[in-house]
Amino acid sequence: MTVQELPGAAAYRPTPPPAWKPITDPAPLLPDPEPYRVLGTEAVADLDPELLLRLHAELVRGRRYNAQATALTKQGRLAVYPSSTGQEACEIAAALVLEKRDWLFPSYRDTLAAVARGLDPVEALTLLRGDRHTGYDPREHRVAPLCTPLATQLPHAVGLAHAARLKGDDVVALAMVGDGGTSEGDFHEALNFAAVWKAPVVFFVQNNGFAISVPLAKQTAAPSLAHKAVGYGMPGRLVDGNDAAAVHQVLGEAVARARRGEGPTLVEAVTYRMDAHTNADDATRYRGDSEVEVWRAHDPVRLMERELTGRGLLDDEGIEQAREAAERMAAALRDRMNADPVLEPMDLFAHVYAEQTVQLREQEALLRAELDAEQEHHEQSAEAGR
Repeated sequence: MTVQELPGAAAYRPTPPPAWKPITDPAPLLPDPEPYRVLGTEAVADLDPELLLRLHAELVRGRRYNAQATALTKQGRLAVYPSSTGQEACEIAAALVLEKRDWLFPSYRDTLAAVARGLDPVEALTLLRGDRHTGYDPREHRVAPLCTPLATQLPHAVGLAHAARLKGDDVVALAMVGDGGTSEGDFHEALNFAAVWKAPVVFFVQNNGFAISVPLAKQTAAPSLAHKAVGYGMPGRLVDGNDAAAVHQVLGEAVARARRGEGPTLVEAVTYRMDAHTNADDATRYRGDSEVEVWRAHDPVRLMERELTGRGLLDDEGIEQAREAAERMAAALRDRMNADPVLEPMDLFAHVYAEQTVQLREQEALLRAELDAEQEHHEQSAEAGR
């Protein structure tokens, strides 16, 4: 029995307020059935050649950065490194579409995006080498701390963007997340609030096929992750995540839309994680080499070089120049990471609380006394040896 069938219901038919009725036409919000592409199509002719060349240079640099960071884990200079090899087009495009005043909210795999935005490569790796804090000043660089808990950076991005809008600041937040993060409650909460508030946020999902070892099909039955946007009342866009030009264009449109006050967009980039989840993962346990090889044929660096050389915008000399610049970056990163950091033991007690607790002060005093005693012992030993 419905409410209208109850006795006396006919006499009580209140008119709901306008806000009661949600958007009923989902068509404008639905993503295209296939990922959007630019490279290899006529659409690339409309793009700025300088932008394409910069994307290429950054892709080559990003590939070398990933390789060098992975090598540093094997040398014991990094505790862990989640490689974004194969996903460089997503990382680079996310950094380049933002204005200086905008904010980037990366996940733990998005170190390259932070570097492409201008962050010092060593500072970007500081957290992953087990050093304190984030290694950089988020406010200075407009890059939030690399976020290891899945999707918790998304509500933060919404909060910052909503606050900026209330203040009248022309700021957009771009929040990056993996396909695994879309299964978290934070993902739902962030998208729901962002759509209701029309917050200037772009949610950028890098669908690389696996949440560690869990394939996407075991996470969701949705036609695509971009389709999830419809349930929140925002547009969903589906893009080829290995096509740097396409990702840059789609993200650029979403950022411009957010800046105009038209609300958030969910962008899903279909890409592939060529390396293991981290250096601690054995990817052969859940995927075969043949699958990886198929994706190597759709490599983002190779796609861009093929397009640029075919159009006469890039030659062998230009390719070599990009590789040499990437090697110089890798050599500098290697040299600086091989230098042991100078640590201050008393920093253990700094920035823990606004006002130190009694226990923390006691621990600080104890450590200071031990260090002073050790220093005195060394000085006495040195004096006795003279």
